[in-house]
Amino acid sequence: MGSNYREQALKILPWICARCGREFSGRKLRELTVHHKDHNHDNNPRDGSNWELLCIYCHENEHSRLEAADAYDTARPAGKQESLSSHRPFSDLQSLLKRKK
Repeated sequence: MGSNYREQALKILPWICARCGREFSGRKLRELTVHHKDHNHDNNPRDGSNWELLCIYCHENEHSRLEAADAYDTARPAGKQESLSSHRPFSDLQSLLKRKK
């Protein structure tokens, strides 16, 4: 699929930013970018399952968030999108509800 994944994404996905919901058309369409969900630019399935369209602002925000998370989490390999939190506030909810009965 190579470098034409943007053209393919624009054919199969709605021209709406998946984060902020802004709609794009005409000259503004150039502000809509293809974001690889798994951050692997070589993973370009024809069905678009690894893509989402993001406006340039949301796309920059997405990558900035991940870079910051990587910088603060030295135990996690760079680029991995695993949860930074190990706290699970509702993990024992079922047993708490049973006790109240």
